[in-house]
Amino acid sequence: MSEATLRPTPEEMLSRLSRMAEEMRAHLERFQLRLPREGPALPPGTLEGLRQLSGSLLMLRKSVEETDGECRDLHALAEIGQVVNSSLDLTTVLSEVIDTIIRITGAERAFLMLHNERGEMETVVARNWERASLQSGEYEISRTIVGRVLSRGEAILTTNAQADPRFGGQDSVIAYNLRSILCVPLKVKGKLTGVIYADNKAREALFSERQRTLLSDFANQAAAALDNARLFASVRRTLDEVTELKNLMEDVFASIASGVITADIDDTITLCNKAAESILGRPGRQLLGGPLGEILPELSHDLERLVSEAKTADRRFIGVEVHPSHPERGTLELSLAVTPVKTAEQKTRGVAIVVDDLTETRRLEALHRLFERMVPPAVIDQLDPDSLALGGRRTTLTTLFADIRGFTSLGESTDPETLITVLNRYLAAAAEAVLHEQGTIDKFLGDAVMAWFNAPIPQPDHTLRAVRAALGIRGAVEELQATLEPPFRLSFGIGIHQGEAVLGLVGTEKRIDYTAIGDSVNTAKRLQENAGPGQILISRSTADMLGNIVVVRELPVIWAEGKERPIEVVELVSLS
Repeated sequence: MSEATLRPTPEEMLSRLSRMAEEMRAHLERFQLRLPREGPALPPGTLEGLRQLSGSLLMLRKSVEETDGECRDLHALAEIGQVVNSSLDLTTVLSEVIDTIIRITGAERAFLMLHNERGEMETVVARNWERASLQSGEYEISRTIVGRVLSRGEAILTTNAQADPRFGGQDSVIAYNLRSILCVPLKVKGKLTGVIYADNKAREALFSERQRTLLSDFANQAAAALDNARLFASVRRTLDEVTELKNLMEDVFASIASGVITADIDDTITLCNKAAESILGRPGRQLLGGPLGEILPELSHDLERLVSEAKTADRRFIGVEVHPSHPERGTLELSLAVTPVKTAEQKTRGVAIVVDDLTETRRLEALHRLFERMVPPAVIDQLDPDSLALGGRRTTLTTLFADIRGFTSLGESTDPETLITVLNRYLAAAAEAVLHEQGTIDKFLGDAVMAWFNAPIPQPDHTLRAVRAALGIRGAVEELQATLEPPFRLSFGIGIHQGEAVLGLVGTEKRIDYTAIGDSVNTAKRLQENAGPGQILISRSTADMLGNIVVVRELPVIWAEGKERPIEVVELVSLS
């Protein structure tokens, strides 16, 4: 055992001296009573001196006790200040405040109540002497005392609420069997923000005026600590929101399809998203913080001038197309926008360059234009790439076949380059005539053209349109012949027939064709095969549908290949 442990405290020493003086005085009184009257007497004033010494020692002990209590209170207050100011976490501060109150006052329970956002008093923490949180069903307190502290802003102490005339008649005091209660206000900068409530149901006179003063002083520290913790929590929430917003903006910035590059007023690159890195073919770590002028020539040599004018003359440049060369992708098709970056006060603080990579878009547009030349635009509009399926639908069509007469023999005496040039001129003339009547060109079959009318867009006069297209082909060929040398003056043989056919996609998943199939299509083909140069053959049934609209010439029936019955046919002369 250490020397400090064995050494008595000043209070203990005074208590011992006081007891010794009192015992000596009592012993001398008994001794004097036993002395004979004629015997020697005690010196005068001895007993009175001992009484005064005993009283002085008792008063000194009480003073020491009070001083020692004040020291403990000051020590406790300093300890409390250290506890509540040791953390900025609101939950931690609240729990430490309540646990410290219970420890220094000997309370059974303690509650901390604060004003919520609606101005209502709300219990934010409730603990017992075992440092355990209380459930809401255990919030058995005197609302009257809490209300009076809030209304007056002064601490309230009652040693026995049951017998206190101020509160003894209150229902909560009686129902909850409340006794020792101490309740002090919490104030921040003169504003009442809540209360600290402590009680003990089992013991009376637990709290003293000194504890009320101590708790009031502590409440001032606790209120400031709570306000700091609340402020810190608010700042932390704001910081979390700002961080979340920043992360969101970075995600959005990174996912923008357009390349975005920003630079400050000194042309130092401050931002560069993934798209810009891809377009420039350089990682962002090589770009950020570097000079803007270093990358501008990679996009366009004229860009430095645009950037300078954007900053100095407050100009915006939109849709500037450039064609830089990429080390891996070759020539790019880029669209640039150069705009000044301004502060809220409209002061230029830099420049932003937005780069749209149109390379793939332009490539697809070129392919689409090529596809339109290969497939009728009306057919393209009817196709849904997400729901393409092999098969077709039955419909009524007027089919037209036109074949160049004499082209095969011409090929035997003409070089391929000249031959293809001549072929294209004749096929173009036929195609223009069909498209003029809003027909659909199915395909070019070598030196022949297949077209139909009434699909995919319904045309009530589809047969008449086919007839006008055939006459247009004949007229266009006559005009073309006048521009060609005699060896290249060829003619079309044309066949037209109306009937049902199946229109749709045929082929495989890797190679499909949008075409018409059926006996009516075969009949039109057979008519074309039997037509002479410049001759337009129409089936009798189709001509009868036109009536007096057309002028025709009667012809013998045709025994076509693959047909069991002859085809009744007429020659189209003109429209009436």
